[in-house]
Amino acid sequence: MKILIVCQYYYPENFVVYKFAEQFVKDGYEVHVLTGKPNYGYGYILPEYKNISEEIINGVNVHRVNIYPRKKNRLSIIRNYLSFWRNSKKWVKKTKIKFDCVYSMSLSPITICSAGNLYSKKHHVKHIIHCVDLWPESVLITKAVSKKSLTYKFLYRWSRNIYKNSSKILVSSPSFVDYFRDTLMLPTDNIRYVPQSSLIENSDISAFDYGDGTHILYCGNLGLIQLIPLITAAMDQLRNYDIYFHIIGMGPMSNFLIDDIRRRRLENKVIYHGPIVAKLAAAYFKNADALYVSLKNEGSVGKTIPNKLQMSMAFARPVIGVIQGDGRMVINESGGGFLADENPDSVAKAILAVHNLTQKEKAHLGELNRRYYLNHFSVEEVCKSIERDFTK
Repeated sequence: MKILIVCQYYYPENFVVYKFAEQFVKDGYEVHVLTGKPNYGYGYILPEYKNISEEIINGVNVHRVNIYPRKKNRLSIIRNYLSFWRNSKKWVKKTKIKFDCVYSMSLSPITICSAGNLYSKKHHVKHIIHCVDLWPESVLITKAVSKKSLTYKFLYRWSRNIYKNSSKILVSSPSFVDYFRDTLMLPTDNIRYVPQSSLIENSDISAFDYGDGTHILYCGNLGLIQLIPLITAAMDQLRNYDIYFHIIGMGPMSNFLIDDIRRRRLENKVIYHGPIVAKLAAAYFKNADALYVSLKNEGSVGKTIPNKLQMSMAFARPVIGVIQGDGRMVINESGGGFLADENPDSVAKAILAVHNLTQKEKAHLGELNRRYYLNHFSVEEVCKSIERDFTK
């Protein structure tokens, strides 16, 4: 069976879709990926990819279309989105390759999936959208537009139409079903919960040596909904403890983080490592005392299971969750972590609770998370669930 995966982002950009593609190959499928040229997080097309349109990565046939690089300003982000929307559809119109099924991973923006709908309509094959980021809800949460604006109304109609024209929708959090029914006003009989998996998993890489003390790790996007200011505010309260907070990643809040660390004189307590390639970042997960997951409790997006939670559970470490909705439910079910509210006092209290654990207690909490991950979120299990819809 020949599968076309449509996603604007692909390796070496750090998104879990490339792990799914490689697992589909292992499971016996011929896999092709329609994607852009890597630029996410860099602000430019990686030089080695400027002249590459076709390549094979670990058995996956990758087709790259030209794309405007995503920079920090809003205009460049819009141009980035529209360039993939336009050029991916051009590729679909021209390709002679026949696919049996299309699978789109719906990260931001939803327009990623337009090429999948076009191929599905043109060749009468199934198009499965795996929704891991809700649109147009995401633009409200990030304050990109207001709900009363004409832009939002336009994005609402466009998003709804893209979802409506797909054959099947997989959602990465159970609460997404409510959004499709109540906000998008779409039928839910073709919607099924299939979680994301972890981008980073345990490997043979040597563990990072943190040294003495208690070390908490956050690894992920430094965005507006990740509650980054809570970290420095909480650690300000804990400056006299032998506790250290490590941060890996980049995003709109990177400059704020750097400035706030300096302003609070926390350089020796909050260590910002910048962006690190996923495979190398695994070293930092291995022996952290706890892994930190945060998501602003606002709108439907705030009720989801963020990918960082799966990632954290995969490493058999305790979790500190500043999170509500489905993510909070997962931590409660696993029993492997501490929950905090969206205020510095509560976050500081959770970090201090980890600090007071014995090594045996930390190992026990981590093992609870690892078991939960293997039963619910592993790449193999998630891909088996997705594959059921390839042939149904």
